[in-house]
Amino acid sequence: MKILGLDVGEKTIGVAISDEEGRWAFPLKTIIRQEGWRRDMAALRELIAAEKIGRIVVGMPLQLDGQKGVQAQKVEAFIAILRRNVRIPIEVLDERLTTVEAEKALRALETDPMRRKEVIDANAASLILQTYLDRRQNKQNEPFKPESPR
Repeated sequence: MKILGLDVGEKTIGVAISDEEGRWAFPLKTIIRQEGWRRDMAALRELIAAEKIGRIVVGMPLQLDGQKGVQAQKVEAFIAILRRNVRIPIEVLDERLTTVEAEKALRALETDPMRRKEVIDANAASLILQTYLDRRQNKQNEPFKPESPR
């Protein structure tokens, strides 16, 4: 099952996709946000159908202290609308500093600044999705721990 990762911003939505086995995340594209929600949701529904997506992971931009600020509230509103527009599970993952990490990685690769601006959001979405996939894989690999007798 493929999983979609989203980095939702005010002007763009970074999109990443997993492989069929759910092991690796790949930057896919950046959707330029439109006025209102209709076009954003249509673009995502089209992508979900075309790629046969089974789950979505949305990055939640919490503040460094873990509190929800204005941007997190906007992402929560986006998720509420997304839930009404798609019929697949949606999970949320703390995405503090993923855009900063994506920016550092692209600088390290000496990516042209204009190109960097085009791909930063999709790369941030890829980091969000890869974190989710790694955590999920680690949970599956944990040994069974029986409860201790009382």
